[in-house]
Order: sequence, then structure tokens, then C-alpha cells
Amino acid sequence: MPDETETESLSPRRRRLMFRAWHRGTKEADLMIGGFVKRNIAAFTERELDELEAVLELPDVDLADWLSGRRSIPAHVTTPMLERMALECGGTGAGVPPDLKA
Repeated sequence: MPDETETESLSPRRRRLMFRAWHRGTKEADLMIGGFVKRNIAAFTERELDELEAVLELPDVDLADWLSGRRSIPAHVTTPMLERMALECGGTGAGVPPDLKA
């Protein structure tokens, strides 16, 4: 989870999205989604922020399954942002905090 010094330079919209990404409801989703957003939020364009907001509206259980590769992302919800998240989150060890990786 990001500390306050990492988020204080972000706009209110980006800080709100960061909070939502880290407070999904399950630890697995928090780590995958929160980690992805933490790594990329500062560079997202306004359009990408719109896409991220839409992704964050999707059910937590579905997102965790799609991002981990347990289930394919259905065509009706596929977006460039969701595909990007799945690509980054689908790797071995995705979502594991760096200090816990061996």
C-alpha cells in the first residue's frame, strides 16, 4: 500500500483512484490491482483514468479471476486498460510486495 508521501503529489482524482484500487475487499485483489495502479497512476492520461474508473466498477471476484488468468476476460468487458492490467498482473509473483519476494 502506498504511503502518504507517494500520493501527496497526485491530483485528487488520482489519489481517489489509488485508494479505491487498494481497498477492493480481498487481499488478493488489493495487491494485484493496487500494485498495478501504484506503479502506473502518475503516468496515466485522462482517458486511461476514465478506463481505470470503469475497471474499478467491475466485481472484485471477477477482476481477481481475470487478472490472475483463472478465467478469460469476457469480450463485453474487455478494454485496453483491463487487458494491460491482466498482462501485468498475470505473471508469476504478481501482487506480491517486493519486500516479500525471494
